[in-house]
Amino acid sequence: MAMMNKENRAVQMNEHNNLLELEEPMYTLADVETPNVFRNLFPYDEVPKIAFNDRIVPHNMPKEIWITDTTFRDGQQSRAPYSTQQIVTLYDYMHQLGGPNGMIRACEFFLYSKKDRDAVYKCMERGYRFPEITSWIRASKEDFKLVKEIGMKETGILVSCSDYHIFYKLKMNRRQAMDHYLSIVRDCLEEGISPRCHLEDITRADIYGYVIPFCLELMRLMDEYKIPIKVRACDTMGYGVNYPGAVIPRSVQGIIYGLHKHAGVPAHLMEWHGHNDFYKAVANSTTAWLYGCAGVNTSLFGIGERTGNTPLEAMVFEYAQLKGDLNGMNTRVITEMAEYYEKEIGYKVPSRTPFVGENFNVTRAGIHADGLLKNEEIYNIFDTDKFLNRPVLCAVSNTSGLAGIAHWINTYYKLPEDRQVDKNSKLVKRIKEEVDAEYESGRVTVMTNNELTSMITQTCMDLKITL
Repeated sequence: MAMMNKENRAVQMNEHNNLLELEEPMYTLADVETPNVFRNLFPYDEVPKIAFNDRIVPHNMPKEIWITDTTFRDGQQSRAPYSTQQIVTLYDYMHQLGGPNGMIRACEFFLYSKKDRDAVYKCMERGYRFPEITSWIRASKEDFKLVKEIGMKETGILVSCSDYHIFYKLKMNRRQAMDHYLSIVRDCLEEGISPRCHLEDITRADIYGYVIPFCLELMRLMDEYKIPIKVRACDTMGYGVNYPGAVIPRSVQGIIYGLHKHAGVPAHLMEWHGHNDFYKAVANSTTAWLYGCAGVNTSLFGIGERTGNTPLEAMVFEYAQLKGDLNGMNTRVITEMAEYYEKEIGYKVPSRTPFVGENFNVTRAGIHADGLLKNEEIYNIFDTDKFLNRPVLCAVSNTSGLAGIAHWINTYYKLPEDRQVDKNSKLVKRIKEEVDAEYESGRVTVMTNNELTSMITQTCMDLKITL
């Protein structure tokens, strides 16, 4: 039986947590005359502020969580466009990485150029269930025509939600922006196309005065048309923080809680899209999962606008740490993708990038190298050979010794057991002599891979041996 409190809001039992709760208030659009740009949090001539009110929301991780990808959309906004064949090849890799359970749930594509549309058609010809091919458009009738022409089942729509965008970029007020967005969403629904609404700049938006009222309208349209409407919370400027008790609009968990609890957006229709301007893209994406968002949007190697997006490969291993397994994901494909970028696309992944950089599992300190040679678990994050086809490497320096150089050669060249060299090998002894000469001349830094491979190539020629 419901009771009434002094505000005449019913008090009802929540059957999920067995706690009495107040009936949800009505969240209506606050159609302000002047923009609310949260100048107290975002003073442009100072570093942004992180404020706290110590309001804590509960963990609420969905039973199923997954990854979506924006490599072919946001990932193309900060680099030379991919060729059609490169897009198709990377799409094949993502299908392999996602595995039989479709952990890479969807990829989004531009539709504006013929090259992009050709790539969409060729990827569609693959016939994969996952990643699902989706598009991205601005909230305009002209862009929507492209979606209809290609026959997309789902499209993303840019629905910028902060007053920075509504007032300063669109030159509208909140009511005008909401009505404009809803008209495009309704056009999609009339054609049977599922909209995915990209709430751009949500971490500078009025969550309860605009975002939640807008999302309530989206949920009403979903009920009316019986077609799923997804909501993507876009941390466009990387302002999101995952600190307990931080205030909205910067609080990631506060945003996810509000969308789910107050706007009624189900977990499976919610995505988080993060940027890395303040080094928080991965932590914020994981936080979105933990607090009720099923989808996390990523870009391969984090390539994206400005400082980039949440790296796809990072969230693969975040998933495994949270869930305890990989749910069928083939992580060794990640290394193949990195090699493809370098050899075919001409993009060099920064050498210290986790999981994919040339040196991510290379131990350089002499004392660390000693421990690694005795037992690689001491200084390796996990079995990188098993999961990434990347055996742990021990950098060569004046402290490496014959054993260390032999280990480097065997590992770097991935020599099978019957062809491996040992510390008594002529090759190893000759390389050690050259390395020692470097340090006797005053060198203090470790040997680079390029230097060593050059030495080894020349020595193999001199000794007439092959690796």
